[in-house]
Amino acid sequence: MDTPTAEWLGRVPYRESLFFQKYWVEKACSCGEERLLFLEHEPVFTIGKTRDKSSLLDPDHLPFPLHYINRGGQATYHGPGQLVCYPILNLASRGRDLHRYLHFLEGVLIELLREYGLSGERKKGFTGVWIENRKIASIGIGVRQWISMHGFALNVTKGLTGFSSIVPCGISGVVMTSLSQETGLEIDIYEVVEVAKAAFLGLLGNLPDGQF
Repeated sequence: MDTPTAEWLGRVPYRESLFFQKYWVEKACSCGEERLLFLEHEPVFTIGKTRDKSSLLDPDHLPFPLHYINRGGQATYHGPGQLVCYPILNLASRGRDLHRYLHFLEGVLIELLREYGLSGERKKGFTGVWIENRKIASIGIGVRQWISMHGFALNVTKGLTGFSSIVPCGISGVVMTSLSQETGLEIDIYEVVEVAKAAFLGLLGNLPDGQF
C-alpha cells in the first residue's frame, strides 16, 4: 500500500479547509490517492453532526464563527497555535474499523508527545489524548464512502483562549493544556508538524497489511 503524501497548508480559514478535504476525498475515491493535511485554523468553533449546542456557554455571543460539520462529537475550538491534522485515508482497504482507526490516531499523538518527554494517555470512555487529567488533543472523524475526513487537533502553544467559551467536547470540568504549557518551552508549531508527520507515517508503516 502506498504511503500517503503529507502536506503543510499553513493557516487556513475553516471553510477553505473543508474545500481541501472534499477535494482529496474525491481524489481518494477516484484514484485511491491518500493525503495527510496538516494546518492551523483561523479562530473557529465547530460542532459535530448531533447539532447539540449544550456545550456552547453562550451560543448567541460567541467570539468566533461556528460551523456544523460531519464529524462525531460536540463543540471544540480551533485556532492559531493548534496543530490540526486531517488524514484522507481509504478505510475500506484498511479494515473498515472506526474504533481501531480512532485508537490509531490516539497512538500517533501519544508517540508525538513521547518525543517531547511527555506521557500521553487514553481515557476510558473518551476520545482524545490526556496528560494526567488534562486534555491536550481532541479527535473527531467523519467518513464518506469509507474515506476518512477531519481528524485530530493538538494544542501546541499557550493562550488558546477560545476554549473558555465552550465546554470542550462536552466534557464538564475538563482542563485543556498544551505542549508548550506541559514542557515549559515555547514550541514552534512548524517543528511539531515534522514530528507529527514522522509519528503518523511511522505507525502507519508498521500496521500489519496496512490495516488498523
